Amino acid sequence: MGPVSGSAAPERDIDDLPRNDANYTALTPLWFLERAALAQPGRASVVHGPVRYTWADTYRRCRRLASALARRSVGHGSTVAVIAPNVPAVYEAHFGVPMSGAVVNCVNIRLNAETIAFLLEHSMAEVVMVDQEFFTLAEESLKIIAEKKTLAFRPPILIVIGDPTCDPKSLQYALGKGVIEYEEFLKTGDPEFNWKPPKDEWQSIALGYTSGTTSSPKGVVLHHRGAYLMALSVAIVWGMPEGAVYLWTLPMFHCNGWCYTWALAAFCGTSICLRQVSTKAIYEGITKQGVTHFCAAPVVLNNLINAPASETFLPLPRVVNVNVAGAAPTPSLLAALSIRGFRVTHTYGLSETYGPSTVCAWKPEWDELPLEERSRLHCRQGIRYIAMESLDVVDPKTMAPVLADGKSYGEIVLRGNAVMKGYLKNPKANAEAFAGGWYHSGDLGVKHPDGYIEVRDRMKDVIISGGENISSLEVEKVVCTHPAVLEASVVARADERWGESPCAFVTLKDGAADGSDEAALANDIMRFCRERMPGYWVPKSVIFGPLPKTATGKIKKHELRAKAKELGPVKKSRM
Repeated sequence: MGPVSGSAAPERDIDDLPRNDANYTALTPLWFLERAALAQPGRASVVHGPVRYTWADTYRRCRRLASALARRSVGHGSTVAVIAPNVPAVYEAHFGVPMSGAVVNCVNIRLNAETIAFLLEHSMAEVVMVDQEFFTLAEESLKIIAEKKTLAFRPPILIVIGDPTCDPKSLQYALGKGVIEYEEFLKTGDPEFNWKPPKDEWQSIALGYTSGTTSSPKGVVLHHRGAYLMALSVAIVWGMPEGAVYLWTLPMFHCNGWCYTWALAAFCGTSICLRQVSTKAIYEGITKQGVTHFCAAPVVLNNLINAPASETFLPLPRVVNVNVAGAAPTPSLLAALSIRGFRVTHTYGLSETYGPSTVCAWKPEWDELPLEERSRLHCRQGIRYIAMESLDVVDPKTMAPVLADGKSYGEIVLRGNAVMKGYLKNPKANAEAFAGGWYHSGDLGVKHPDGYIEVRDRMKDVIISGGENISSLEVEKVVCTHPAVLEASVVARADERWGESPCAFVTLKDGAADGSDEAALANDIMRFCRERMPGYWVPKSVIFGPLPKTATGKIKKHELRAKAKELGPVKKSRM
């Protein structure tokens, strides 16, 4: 019998058993902390310089934080902003703030005062927790808001986070302003506070802002259900074991540390905080603190493999697991990491999908392939995470899936429990982001015959030369294999003949340009590219110098596009 026409009948089940308090509970990652304190109370939870907390300590401290906030009427409907590098208080805020019912908003510490003022006002932050080093930044931001005399914004409770590894002068300055110190604030809370999980798992747990490079930043709202599912998913996908020792090279303010803040509690791991990321600090973490896992953008890993011998400790004492995302890694980078003994997991995602939400899942048969071929396959973005229900590459106009031929371009779209609730107070952006029942990533990609996707570019970064589309990422992959190149970024530059042509901004390896003629080196890079790619892909101009980056290591392509515009059009370009 065929399907019945007309309105769809409700789905039937074999029973009419209802949900009740015994068999249904809202999902939240907050329970992970309670379990960690029970399972491994004496195991190190968070280590920062001379400071060491156990899981029992961390659970008590987070309950104190929740209690102290609740006693000041901070709870459901409240936002708590945190402006700090990777220090224990930021980790604790991921549990203590939502335990009070409030929403945690970790702010990028590299933003300027004007942008932070926008975020604090837009989110209506009732509390601002700020590291002593960034106190004057917060102070300036709040001053900007006060001068606007916005009646709806009330000055927040200001808490300064002291750090024994810092110069005490900045802390003394903050305390001189009458601000309460974080440890003193915790003392006003109850370590046995009877916190309540959310009644509805759709309740917001975190707020994070996009980079806002072309307009005002958008506030990404995440819920308890998604945080729970992704915290488990990120660990399972990575093969993270119970008791992993995790180095915080990735800022916790970036997508809530890709949900590893919550995952480490689920797996009773140990967080090693890094206030300042450096190659030497990463190798010391591996050799002296037993680090087994860390996450990083390609720029951090590039520095790792090109560091001087005085800063490296090779061979590694154990296999170290690296999760790379934030930008597409080149095959040459993945190969270099593999040679040095790092086991790399390549992932891809966005703030709107709780951080990484696809993974280039390793296939056993790749082990038999030559290193170069393995690395080429490994640099693809792969398949969906366990907690992401759907992933596809579609024609953005028709929403029809593209052919799985590795050539047909489309927009990468996602759907599932690991997609944000939406953008805070921004219905227009929400309508665009969720058009057609999918989340639109804005990334251009292809789907290979094996079903793995590969990012080819941001849709806005595609270079159109003589009517042909050029993927800047594909050009970058080749440029980065030149023996003198440390890193490169390719953008469109106006071209009198072709409309646009690729312009490569290049940072050279140490010593590569010693005594060299830059013009000759630029020509050599173009020759190198011409031997390895179609003629119209070859950069028609090469500019040397450091690349501008965000706090999470992403290259600021909008700044490079502006520089390319200042250079003017390429004269009489040739293919």
